[in-house]
Order: sequence, then C-alpha cells, then structure tokens
Amino acid sequence: FLLLVFALLRQLFPKYFSDLFRLFFRTTLKQRQIRDQLMQTPLPSLLLNGFFVVNAGLYITFLLQHFKLNPVDNFWLLFLYCSLGLSAAYLVKFIGLKVSGWLFSMGEAADSYIFIVFIVNKMIGILILPFLILLAFSAGNVYNVSLTISWCLVAGLFAYRFILTYVAIRNQVKVNPFHFFLYLLAFEIAPLLLVYKGLLLFFGRTA
Repeated sequence: FLLLVFALLRQLFPKYFSDLFRLFFRTTLKQRQIRDQLMQTPLPSLLLNGFFVVNAGLYITFLLQHFKLNPVDNFWLLFLYCSLGLSAAYLVKFIGLKVSGWLFSMGEAADSYIFIVFIVNKMIGILILPFLILLAFSAGNVYNVSLTISWCLVAGLFAYRFILTYVAIRNQVKVNPFHFFLYLLAFEIAPLLLVYKGLLLFFGRTA
C-alpha cells in the first residue's frame, strides 16, 4: 500500500519530486530558487509530510517491537499511537518555532530551520520505505542486516540535518555550538522520549 501511495504521489507531482531530489542530493539547501519553487507547492509538501509520519510511525513501531519496548501488544494500535505522537511532536515544534521567530524578530532564521527539518523528514520518509518492506516481510539475517542499515541511514540523515540547520542558523544568528547542542536535546530528542513515556503511562493506567 505504501509503495502504491508513493508511486501515485510520484506520478501526480513529478516536478516537485525532481526539485526535492535535486535540492537534497545535487545542490545545497541554500539555493533560493529551488527552495522557493518547493515552498510554492504546499499540497505535495503536505502529502509528503503525511507520508513521512506514516512511514516513520511504522518504523518506530517495528523498533519498539524488536526491542520489546512496546507498551501495547496490538501492532496496529501501537502504530496509530506512534504516528499520532510523531504528528503531535512536530506540530508543537512547528508552532513553537514560528512563535519564537516572531517573538524574537528572527522569522527568516526560523523559516530556514523549519524548511530544512521538513525537507530532510520527507527524504527520510522516502528512503526508509524499502527497509519497512524488509522489516515487515523478512526474518533472520536479512531482517538483522536491514535493521542495522536502516539505523545507519536514519542516523546519517539526522546528522546531515543537524549540520545543515546549524550552518543555516549560524549564518543568520550568532549561536554557540554548545547552546545548539542543548537545543537539539531539548527539542529533538526529549519530545520523542516524552511521547514514549506518555504511552507507557497511558497504557499502564488502562491495563
């Protein structure tokens, strides 16, 4: 189903995909022309954000089951809560960055940061799709190798995102690397841990 959705999106918005891959693989995210073209097409951007949420939620569900950290035994219910939790975390982050940019008169820096975050998220949603298929339908060595490679891929993309965001923010705002690291801990990692903790508390009370 996810492959069919991706194929449909690819056929409906070929130019958006072309610009997205050009921006991510061949050029830098500083290129204003391609960035403006992507920002002027909100529908495919919104759909690909939703595609990321579904794929990332499914990937997190596989990870929780693999490490036996799942707070609920029903796979699809866990998938639903992971997707909703991920959506809530990024929605709060988006609103918080917008409000912070407005309050501190740094709207351009906030917009640049948001743009990079969601561009990389879209690529994560696309690139983990083959691994989701392998994790869902394979076992043994194939499963373990797929899981390890997917970790490396996701970790590499997140590291790439952190580097790009730091460079973009540093060019517009004087920021200390240590303060930026604290920001990453507070707004990138802590929300995901809070979502997982909330799931544990919720299902602990209803059990």
